Amino acid sequence: MRRIATALLGRRARVRWVHLVLGGALLMPFWMLSTLLTGGRLAEPNWRKALLHQLATLALALPMAWVVALLPAVRVLVSTAARALAATGAGELATGPATSWAARRRTATWFGLHLLLGGVVSGISVSVPPAVLFALLAPQQAFDQTGLTALRHSGLNLALAAALLVLMLTSSAGAGALLARWAPALLGPTPAERLVAAERRSAVLAQRNRLARELHDSVGHALSAVSIQASAAARVLRSDPDFVAEALAAIEEAARAAVGELDTVLGVLREEDDEPAAARGPTLAELDPLVRQLALAGVPVETHSAAGLALLPEPVSREAYRIVQEGLTNVLRHAGPVPATLRLDLREGRLDVELTNPIGAGRPGRPDGGRGLRGVAERAAALHGGCESGRTEDGDQWRLAVWLPVATA
Repeated sequence: MRRIATALLGRRARVRWVHLVLGGALLMPFWMLSTLLTGGRLAEPNWRKALLHQLATLALALPMAWVVALLPAVRVLVSTAARALAATGAGELATGPATSWAARRRTATWFGLHLLLGGVVSGISVSVPPAVLFALLAPQQAFDQTGLTALRHSGLNLALAAALLVLMLTSSAGAGALLARWAPALLGPTPAERLVAAERRSAVLAQRNRLARELHDSVGHALSAVSIQASAAARVLRSDPDFVAEALAAIEEAARAAVGELDTVLGVLREEDDEPAAARGPTLAELDPLVRQLALAGVPVETHSAAGLALLPEPVSREAYRIVQEGLTNVLRHAGPVPATLRLDLREGRLDVELTNPIGAGRPGRPDGGRGLRGVAERAAALHGGCESGRTEDGDQWRLAVWLPVATA
């Protein structure tokens, strides 16, 4: 019983009633114009003719309102009103003008439905209270004079008044619930708009992932190298000054390279598409400084490069550099000062990158395990390639293998 009372008289029901009355008010200009066009009179003595005229007027007014609602800006207005007054979720309704005829037709259908139900509820709301007062307060002779001799007892008058009130409340609550149910379907984004929003969201996520990979592979590599070199220099500060000087030189070179890498990442963040190719990130042409930097950090790299790497498409060369950079950083971070072997081969229209290193004593990793290998897999997948990593069959080596198609870059 309490639930029924809340549904008929609660705050949501009252707010939806206001929304419906607003629809009835919006219907009035079209109603008046239709009355003039149909040549009818506002006061018709014959109730049958009056009823037929009202139906004809309504049949003309609703199409007129439907045509007006085809304007793109109408969707913003009715969506705002529905969101505020019909207790409809904000995320379910569109927030911009209609950009297609499908969206316009759906908005016009909602507008016509709102005006129709609003007109009915408004009419009931205007006519029921006087009828209730008449049933409760009119003298019994008034009913007798109209021939309603069955309503001579006050109990029947109360029942009639209660029935009229229930009719008003249920019609308002039912019409409001119907509008709220149809609002997401008619005022929400169309399938095309949802697809565009999903594509835009995917583009944003892809850009964020790209930025995260660039930060991890470039700046993360430099910070790891600097941290390890500084730690090694601190241990032999007094006993091996020459090594300390060499480590400080490597730290300086790594910091300078990190500044350049940071500028590249900021260019990605700002979407500077007109920047020169050299500013978009290093390629395999800059592999020698990277190898030299790792050697200064205690990881000598034996490199075997195939001919033709300079002719690789820039996206492939750039992603391959980042993959090699992440792989060598993992060697430095997790295996320590151990030698590594890097192979770059071009065969059958693809670039094969293989990096192997002995299993070192190990270093403590981050609790989340790091994101390097996942970034390598994302870079390879972006170029329709693949990767695999793990111990070799003998268990003494760690192997990272990546293949990148060249033709589909």
